[in-house]
Amino acid sequence: MVLTTPEADLRAAVTVERLETFTVALPTLRDFAVAGGGVTTRGRPAVRVLVKVTASDGSTGWGEATPIPSWTYETTESVVSTLTYYLAPAATGLPLWDLDGLVLACDRAIRRGWSTGMPLARAALDVAWHDALARSRGVSLGELWGRRRHDTVELCWVVTGVDEAAVRDSVAEGQADGYRHFKVKTGLTPGQDEAAEVARVTAVREAAPDARLIVDANQAGTQDSALRLARSLAPLDIAALEQPLPANDIDGLRRLRDLSPVPIAVDESLRHPTDLASFVRMGAIGIAVAKVQRCAGLTLALRQCQLAEDCGVALMGSGLTESDIGLAASLHLFAAHDLIAPADLNGRQFLISPYATGPVIQVRAGVAEVPSGPGLGIGIDEGIVRELDLS
Repeated sequence: MVLTTPEADLRAAVTVERLETFTVALPTLRDFAVAGGGVTTRGRPAVRVLVKVTASDGSTGWGEATPIPSWTYETTESVVSTLTYYLAPAATGLPLWDLDGLVLACDRAIRRGWSTGMPLARAALDVAWHDALARSRGVSLGELWGRRRHDTVELCWVVTGVDEAAVRDSVAEGQADGYRHFKVKTGLTPGQDEAAEVARVTAVREAAPDARLIVDANQAGTQDSALRLARSLAPLDIAALEQPLPANDIDGLRRLRDLSPVPIAVDESLRHPTDLASFVRMGAIGIAVAKVQRCAGLTLALRQCQLAEDCGVALMGSGLTESDIGLAASLHLFAAHDLIAPADLNGRQFLISPYATGPVIQVRAGVAEVPSGPGLGIGIDEGIVRELDLS
């Protein structure tokens, strides 16, 4: 016999009543680019889409989408329209506890192609849903999952600049802020020869001889150029060369993993847990990058991370230059697992989150404290969100 309490019955009856979107422009601190193009430009506001979920018991939660067309196909406009006209109608009325039901509803509303359909839009909704559910229960996300292995997550500083002098200055800036580990983007300048790319990474290694150093190509290489780059980087003690080939080149990544003297990490290729399963079956992966928005939210990201651990695949952590909402979600995910390298959660390096109020996430000397309060564990000033709303 299963015994229930009136409180349990009430929790089971809580449903999602409303979903709201806010398009906000956030102040930027520094220029940032990846191989596909710009991410932030100092002095030019960075646009993010926030989602607020309200449940029938009054609980609320917040999520964030980071539309960066240089990294993914989603734009601000497509994220907002997908949430407003497709995902919100599909999700409204579902039980708040039913995270799996939310995934299925989103799958029916926006079908998968080769990749998960509209993952950034879905991630914003999924994170807001998690936040509302955990707040409704009065627990943190780690307590909701029954899984929190770490109270802090070490971060890496993203090195900016396209020449050796600029990257040395960027490393010095990160070190002055207490960061010990670094990530370098390659493929930033079209046509730049490989020797110049290696010289930039060498300059970082010389400036930070004891750092864990990650090199991220963001799909910018070919099979030949990626292997040459990996061989040139090998003497620099690189922790990982991340996504050096296009996302759909699984066989190329398999061959590169077998031939490369540097560990190869896979990021953009892993939109869905089934993508990781394909890589594992083909022997094409040794390191998987966990990323909340790429995986369409925390529900699928958790599944993917667990699959990686079960298959003996190492995990690194990354984000999409998010404000503190996305930062909090990623910290909870990464605190539930064991990462082999510092996480690339660089939002604080490039953005200001004006709506983040007490409690706020503490980042000291490149180490972030995982929030412990209910839900995401951070405060959001809705008044400021509405003031910043561009819609």
